Amino acid sequence: MKTEIRQKFIVGNWKMHTTSFEAQQLAKGIVDGLAAPDHVTVVLCPPFPYLPIVGDMLRGSRVALGAQNVYPETEGAFTGEVSPNMLLDLDCKYVIVGHSERRHKLGESEAFINRKVKCALDSGLDVILCVGETLEQRQGGRTEAVLDHQLSTGLDGVSSDMLSHLSVAYEPVWAIGNDEHHATPQQAHDTHVLIRRKLTQILGATWSEELSVHYGGSVEPGNAAAFLGQDGIDGVLIGGASLKADEFLAIVNAGICETEAEMQTA
Repeated sequence: MKTEIRQKFIVGNWKMHTTSFEAQQLAKGIVDGLAAPDHVTVVLCPPFPYLPIVGDMLRGSRVALGAQNVYPETEGAFTGEVSPNMLLDLDCKYVIVGHSERRHKLGESEAFINRKVKCALDSGLDVILCVGETLEQRQGGRTEAVLDHQLSTGLDGVSSDMLSHLSVAYEPVWAIGNDEHHATPQQAHDTHVLIRRKLTQILGATWSEELSVHYGGSVEPGNAAAFLGQDGIDGVLIGGASLKADEFLAIVNAGICETEAEMQTA
């Protein structure tokens, strides 16, 4: 039995997928098929151009709108970028920061990610900070050191009064969309223990226990319950499976069932 019951957190990251029509239909399918999510927080993060379309579909529902990225300034001469204020203007509540694809494919530094975290929080957005190691780093025994550095740098200067608007998502880079390497629920659990230990060092025991920590790495309907049932895993960040309404809803239902089971044994 877990020591604390937290509402499960299910986030769909659509990445650079969908057309405007597909985004509308996908959002509608999820809203229409969702049972009252009393025990889960559900967030959809479509591409930037479709935030207004998806936001319209989510309005009046209990599904929140999130963005996949943000620039760490409220306005200015930053061609092609999107500010926190713009996201708030479109009724975004959440934003993903530090996703592995932004780190490793687009070259975002730890310092730049930290600027994003602080600017987004200061502007009133809830931040999902992603951390995780590559296959080379894991095989070299550097997982803990990498996570220590990412968390220490990413959370540097974040004030305690902002922490209730922050969560952490562990995404092993080596397990994202990889047919050869998959993280097991036990591996995810063990790494979440490392993350929670580091959060205790950075934030103190109270905030470390309060902060939600999620898992993201090839989560699908067939394994969602196994990950969500692990002690210390408070939610999941979903990529490919969030692009099909029935698969995403199956994962949401796994989160609902897991929370209900915890409540019965509490």
